[in-house]
Amino acid sequence: MNTRHENTKEHLLEIGRQILSCQGFSSVGLSTLLKEAGVPKGSFYHYFQSKEQFGEALLASYFSQYRSEMDRLFGVQGKDGQSLLLDYFDQWQESYSDCLVIKLGAEVADLSDAMRLTLKKGTDQVIRRLALAIEVAIADGSLPQQDSQLLATNLYQLWLGTGLLGKLNRDQSHMKQAMQLTRQLLART
Repeated sequence: MNTRHENTKEHLLEIGRQILSCQGFSSVGLSTLLKEAGVPKGSFYHYFQSKEQFGEALLASYFSQYRSEMDRLFGVQGKDGQSLLLDYFDQWQESYSDCLVIKLGAEVADLSDAMRLTLKKGTDQVIRRLALAIEVAIADGSLPQQDSQLLATNLYQLWLGTGLLGKLNRDQSHMKQAMQLTRQLLART
C-alpha cells in the first residue's frame, strides 16, 4: 500500500473523479491517472483488475456520495418538503458541472455494459430518493397528491438534459428555464 495516502483506493477514486469529470473516460490513460495520483501501477492492480472495473468503482463511489448529499439536503429540519426539493434543484444549478452522469453517461453507456449498468443503478437510486422526497412533501401538504415516481423521473430527466445543454452552450439560460419549470411542477396547487 502506498504510504503517502491513508487509503490508496479512495485516493485513486478521488483523483480519477477529478480527471474524468474534465477529460472523459476514454481519453484518460491509466498512466495519466497513476502519475496524477502518485500511485504505482501495482497498487492500482491491487484494487482494480482493469480500467473498466475502476470506472465501475468510480461511478458507484460517486453515486454513494451523491445519495449521502441528497439525504443531508432532504434531512434539513424546519423546512417543508417542497422547500427542500427547491433547495435541491437550486444546488443542482451550482454544481451540475461536477455531474459524472452528464459527463460520462453517453460515453460509457456504449463503451462498457458493466459501467452502463452501474450508471443505471445509480440513476435509479437517485430517482427513488427524489420520489421519496416528493412523497414527504405530499404528506406534509406542501405538494398536492400526485405520482411521485413519475414526477421524480421527469424532474431528473429535465435536469440531466438541462445540464448537458448548459455544458454545450456554456451559459445559465437553460438552468434558469429548468428552474422555472421545476417551480411550476412543484407548485402547491
